[in-house]
Amino acid sequence: MLKNIILTAAVALTCASSLAFAASPAMTGKTDKGEVLTDHKGMTLYTFTKDSAGKSACNGDCAKAWPPLMAGADAKTEGKYSVVTRDDGSKQWAYDGMPLYTWTKDAKAGDTTGDGFKDMWKVAKP
Repeated sequence: MLKNIILTAAVALTCASSLAFAASPAMTGKTDKGEVLTDHKGMTLYTFTKDSAGKSACNGDCAKAWPPLMAGADAKTEGKYSVVTRDDGSKQWAYDGMPLYTWTKDAKAGDTTGDGFKDMWKVAKP
C-alpha cells in the first residue's frame, strides 16, 4: 500500500514538472495596439528603451512600477526567449534579447496603458 502511494506520488510529480516546463515564458494577445506579448494572465508585456540586449536597467523603484517577467533559476533559452540576470542576481525573461516587464497601472488583461510612457516604454510585439 505505502509502495503504491509513493509510486503514484512520484508519477504525479513527474507529470507536473513536465507540464511546468512545456509552457513558453510568454504568450500573445490581441490589444488595441495589435498583437502583443503577454504574461500567462494576459497582461501586456513591455520593453524599456534604456535596457540593452541582455541587460535590464530597470531596478529599485522602476521595477516596482514595471515588474520584471521573472524566470526560474533553472530557466533556459527557448527560441526567441532568453534569460537575463538582473542586478540582484534574479532571472528575468527577455524576447529578442530585450528584458520583459508588466506595468502596474494596467488594470486588466489587454490593457496597454504603459505604451509610450515617457517615450521609454513600448509594448512588446512578437
